[in-house]
Amino acid sequence: MHDNRKQLATLEERISYLAAVKGEAVATRIEGLQEQAARLKQAFYDLPERELATRLRDLFEAVAFLEARCEEDLTAMDRVRIVRNPQRFTLKDILENVYNDYTELGGEEELSIDPAVVAAKATIIRRVKNRLRTQHVMVIGHEKGHGEEYRNGGSAKPWGNEKALRFMRVAETEGIPIHFYNFTPGAFPVEDYPGAAQQIARNLYVMARLRVPMISVISEGGSGGAEAIGMADMRLMFSHGYYSVISPEGAAAIEGKIKEGEQLPPELVEACAERLHITAADNLRLGTIDRIIEEPPLGARRDDFAFFRRVRSEIIRATDEVVLRTKSLRALRAYELRRKQAAAASGDEIAIVNTWELEGAEIRRLLSLRAKKYRNMARKAYGGGPSAVAAVGQQVARSVERVFYTFRYDIFRQQQKLMEKVIEDVSGEGSVLLDRVAGPISAAYDFFIGKRRRKTALPARSRPDWGETEFGDTYTSPLANEDRTVTCPNADRYGCQDLWVPDLYGEFCGVCENCGHHFPLEYQWYLKNLFDRGSIREFNAHISSINPLGYPGFDRKLDAARRKTFRQSAMITFEARVMGIELVVAMLYSDFRNGTVGAAEGEKFALACERAQVKRRPLLSYVHTTGGIRIHEGTLGVIQMPKCTMAVRRYIDAGGLYVVVYDNNSYAGPVASFLGCSNYQFAIRSSRIGFAGMRVIRETTGEDLPPDYHSAKNALRRGHIHGIWDRREFRRNLHRVLTTMGGRKLYYR
Repeated sequence: MHDNRKQLATLEERISYLAAVKGEAVATRIEGLQEQAARLKQAFYDLPERELATRLRDLFEAVAFLEARCEEDLTAMDRVRIVRNPQRFTLKDILENVYNDYTELGGEEELSIDPAVVAAKATIIRRVKNRLRTQHVMVIGHEKGHGEEYRNGGSAKPWGNEKALRFMRVAETEGIPIHFYNFTPGAFPVEDYPGAAQQIARNLYVMARLRVPMISVISEGGSGGAEAIGMADMRLMFSHGYYSVISPEGAAAIEGKIKEGEQLPPELVEACAERLHITAADNLRLGTIDRIIEEPPLGARRDDFAFFRRVRSEIIRATDEVVLRTKSLRALRAYELRRKQAAAASGDEIAIVNTWELEGAEIRRLLSLRAKKYRNMARKAYGGGPSAVAAVGQQVARSVERVFYTFRYDIFRQQQKLMEKVIEDVSGEGSVLLDRVAGPISAAYDFFIGKRRRKTALPARSRPDWGETEFGDTYTSPLANEDRTVTCPNADRYGCQDLWVPDLYGEFCGVCENCGHHFPLEYQWYLKNLFDRGSIREFNAHISSINPLGYPGFDRKLDAARRKTFRQSAMITFEARVMGIELVVAMLYSDFRNGTVGAAEGEKFALACERAQVKRRPLLSYVHTTGGIRIHEGTLGVIQMPKCTMAVRRYIDAGGLYVVVYDNNSYAGPVASFLGCSNYQFAIRSSRIGFAGMRVIRETTGEDLPPDYHSAKNALRRGHIHGIWDRREFRRNLHRVLTTMGGRKLYYR
């Protein structure tokens, strides 16, 4: 009787799960099952045990049949509902069932610094050739919990991601692999120190060069929140999970231009979920993940123990594969691994002798393979590529260029520096010896004969002629052509007078003379006024944004952006000079899709980093405006966060100087990755910098924010940027940064 009651409770749970996942699609059939279960529960003690067992069996078969039918036609939004269901397994369930033992670090439950992020030192015990081998790993992931409010639904706060970073470094110190698990709808969008965007950028920057194997597994991967612990050498995904640049509801609000507080049309949410290509199968096809971990029908739940055995086998197999790629005899070991793939398919563990500790050349190979992995991501998601013959020619030209600059700066310049040092040391020693010999003679001469001193003024050292031009000498904004006045936004506060437009956008450079408020200016103003006249040489202008997901209506929007700007993407990359100093520039500008970043922009940025590294030039990211990652490219867009961070990390490690200057509005993914990881970040006065817009923050946190929440002044106060610049001083300030900051690997050092 007790078993029958337990079976009935299980049936009720499965029926409610079906109702939550499929909803109205099978509402009539679910209502029928619910009525049968209710009648059976009411007559539970009145029925003979045999009849009760028969009716339970029939109900089980009916539920199983409906589950199978629902599994066959699962939509993308159904998978989102599966992932969000409280019955789904969580990270704690994985720790309990996949690993042999674990110790949670950084606080437990509600006493954790951020309960949405769990870090644990765990062990995996494997039987290999009749011997037990204990492997230690660091497990870091999001914990949604089973209804606990303090878990915040798996949305990590900035200090939670900081905790994750801290234990990544512990794992690196101990030389043990890291297993990441993503169970997050997105990061909690607050700018309090260490800042949502800036902390994600710090995590990505460190993960790019962590000297241990990293495996990430995605159940729910919400944009930048997932990327904070998502960069890995092997990326796995559960078959019923989703990985997306934005939630389907967020995409629907943008696409439908839904006002704050209005209800979202369910059919639009369903459509956006399909258009974003968020499922595991979609992401495997797009190349943003490496493998899928199969789940039981309608997704795994917390009591699916056979599924946990499969997860254990897959996570061990993935770690083995990453490690084997770094070994000297990896071909022989890889053969052994392939020979035992049948065991992995059945959910059994693979018995292979393989230590997970890396040393020396193995670590260097691991980092090289990781960089290559992300460099090659989304290669087919942009257009304008050269023909096969032209591509070969470009590759040869780059190789020749690399050899030339290597000889010029790494060999000849180093030998020159060495000779200069020897001459300096010899001359220094010689002058000391000469002083000792000539000292007594000079003293006697001064005593007996005296020394006439001529007071001659030294000629002042003239400043080199950099060909500097004053702002406004070469370009006047078209905004200055209107004969009218505008009122400064700070007029009520500071008593600013109305500004005549020709003066404001001409002589005043778009700056209020009274309070210093900066009115927006077009990106061409900076191209004409910031850099030395005639010095701009654009490269990779042919790389173009396309519609890789076939998102409905997006081709038309791209065509409109091309006609408006006469450009192919939202990023301009070029070489230029500032007061004689040559540098490489990557500029995001507002006119093309609000400066959003997709595969084309990511590729252009990575190529700019490589060019700056080869030529020993400083690298400037000037952000005229960026609205974040381009949602129409799905995860092909969001993968640009780790890809570009990896590229700029390699450039910085090679001794480059990377400077970021924000202007106007700079938000979301780029700020949370390749922009926010710079050691030198500045902002033009009156710019706004943040992770999410005001509406998203209000809807997520339920709090009203002050109007200046994202102001440059507050960003400086929080430590997110390192200085605020006046537009009229931009050129002078940038020159000072180029001459006083950075290491000694730059060509002019």
